[in-house]
Amino acid sequence: MGLTVIDAGILIGFFDASDAHHLGAKRELANAQQRGDQIAIPASALAEALVSPSRHGESSVTAILEFIERLPVVVAELDIDTAVVAARLRARHGQKVKLPDALVIATPSTLKPAYLSQLIEGGPKSKLGFEGNLIKL
Repeated sequence: MGLTVIDAGILIGFFDASDAHHLGAKRELANAQQRGDQIAIPASALAEALVSPSRHGESSVTAILEFIERLPVVVAELDIDTAVVAARLRARHGQKVKLPDALVIATPSTLKPAYLSQLIEGGPKSKLGFEGNLIKL
């Protein structure tokens, strides 16, 4: 039993059956549940995941919000510690790590998860300062 932090791509992939990462996203959420992990998503990543549903209307947004409440998924707020870690990641890695990804990577740095599920390109987790299991779909 631990903590799995997910990024927007996991939610997007889960809800879009045509997404290339749909099956992987379903698998990773199921794995987290089977381990009994708490699942968290940074508020910034949730906002990103809600962009497309927002284009389709309020019922689509409501469906996502009800899903994260049922699973349950904890929405991690952007606090000072997370902002500082994200800024340092951006400063250290420049254009290799975009701010949305830095915020997701920084969130587990302050929460100490066992797993980080992301759809990102980038260097090895040790270079990013993450300790745990990085799952890239």
